[in-house]
Amino acid sequence: SVDNPTLTRFFSFHFLFPFLIIGGVLVHLIFLHETGSGNPLGVKSDYDKAPFHPYFSLKDLLGVLFLFLFLMSVSLLKPNLLSDPENFIPANPLVTPVHIQPEWYFLFAYAILRSIPNK
Repeated sequence: SVDNPTLTRFFSFHFLFPFLIIGGVLVHLIFLHETGSGNPLGVKSDYDKAPFHPYFSLKDLLGVLFLFLFLMSVSLLKPNLLSDPENFIPANPLVTPVHIQPEWYFLFAYAILRSIPNK
């Protein structure tokens, strides 16, 4: 039966498993950058290769920085950009709204619930 020890183990597994995955990915990337990737055809090509660290890592860091700045500017300058306009109407506790609609990130689940007919 599902009891407190089972839930504790389940929670511990779901908390620790992402860290194990991240650790495995980091070890994989370290080995990949140390030895390089293999060629399944066995063809050796020693043409000019650009090293990963100064070129690609800085380019990726710049892309992450621009994405972070864009998301921060949208969230700080226009916080209500993706909000539903009905959320800004003052609430009347005596009247139930005609159509209650969830936020945009729950609309897929709401559509699934609406597709099931009532009993």
